[in-house]
Amino acid sequence: MTAVMLTTMIVCFALTISVAVSIGLAAVFGIQATNAHMLISVKEMFNAINKFPLAAIPFFILAGNLMETGGISRRLVEFAKSIVGGVQGGLPMTCVLTCMIFAAVSGSSVATTFAVGAILIPALVKHGYPTSYAAALQATSAELGVVIPPSIPLILYGVSAEVSIGELFVAGIGPGILISVSLMAFVYVYCRIKGWGKNDGDGRLGFFRATWQAGWALMMPVIILGGIYGGIFTPTEAAAVAVFYALVVGVVIYREISFASLIVVLRKSVISSAVIMFIIANAGLFAFLITRAGVPDAIGRYLEAVLQSPVLFLLGVNATLFIIGMFIETSAAIIVLAPILAPVAMHFGVDPVHFGLIMVVNLAMGMITPPFGVNLFAACTVARISLDQIIKHLLPFVLVIIACLMVITYVPTISLGFRDLLYK
Repeated sequence: MTAVMLTTMIVCFALTISVAVSIGLAAVFGIQATNAHMLISVKEMFNAINKFPLAAIPFFILAGNLMETGGISRRLVEFAKSIVGGVQGGLPMTCVLTCMIFAAVSGSSVATTFAVGAILIPALVKHGYPTSYAAALQATSAELGVVIPPSIPLILYGVSAEVSIGELFVAGIGPGILISVSLMAFVYVYCRIKGWGKNDGDGRLGFFRATWQAGWALMMPVIILGGIYGGIFTPTEAAAVAVFYALVVGVVIYREISFASLIVVLRKSVISSAVIMFIIANAGLFAFLITRAGVPDAIGRYLEAVLQSPVLFLLGVNATLFIIGMFIETSAAIIVLAPILAPVAMHFGVDPVHFGLIMVVNLAMGMITPPFGVNLFAACTVARISLDQIIKHLLPFVLVIIACLMVITYVPTISLGFRDLLYK
């Protein structure tokens, strides 16, 4: 059965069939190979999405789209620019900082790419930055959307590996800050070397004026994260609160969301949510079948035999996840691999929360690496350039993320420091 499933999936990938359909077809052929009843597929696909924490996904997607349409993202850009926009290279630094703030509410890297990129990519080009550089920077910065809590991939890992989502959210703060600071430091140095961004401060609002204008927008992450960490509501409930807050601010306070634009936002959010849920359903069926076939146990025993130490295990897992992330969508990869790898990581003494951050940061790089990087496609769509044009400027950013990943992997305190401080 396992051979049939893997062969089917590889053939489907080679034929450029979508990831969700490829995984689903592989699972169906696997069921047929064992002469099992096809009702298993319906049952397991339903079980895969019949989990309360997954309700947060459509809400966070809707919240991100409401922030984009309601003027919240634009005000966050002005606020970030008032802080770091006055130095050479300040506009790229503004991009990173805005994505960091936006990620604290949206939970989605694609939503972050569209919402922030629609504002900052044209602004970067206007200030003399190459379009391909602007797109590469936006795609990479938006990766913070899946690292800084709340994060849809962290929710998926928590559900799949049966790990506390609250602890995962707290653990994501350290890696998110590390990646943000590293990217800002890199673009600052890079822009000074290239001589870009000498006029980035033009049109920048004063700090107090920008803060006043973005006051309602800045309250959003405070309410959402404060409510989660304060125990007022769960991450799933926080997603609903985020939608309500973004809707009130966009319609009543900023008055930038009309009835017509609300219909467009709802339609876009439904389509995005349906795509993710379809992937989760198919990946859940696939994971059920390979678990039933004993694949996780076999992989675990193999890794234990080949990789004798935690250091080698983490290095091997990172290399494998990096390759997998290039070809398989992040959500699907987490749902399939988390139940397999998390128990093995625990055998080597790796905290499952720490391992979750390693998985998410690593697989998130698949969003900015060809051939299936969704952030790249989103950034190229906003910048109106082809994928091949972005690669030249993308490579340095990928190397920065890899360096951060190695630090996150081998310095657990970065992930677990806040968690241990809050929970112990």
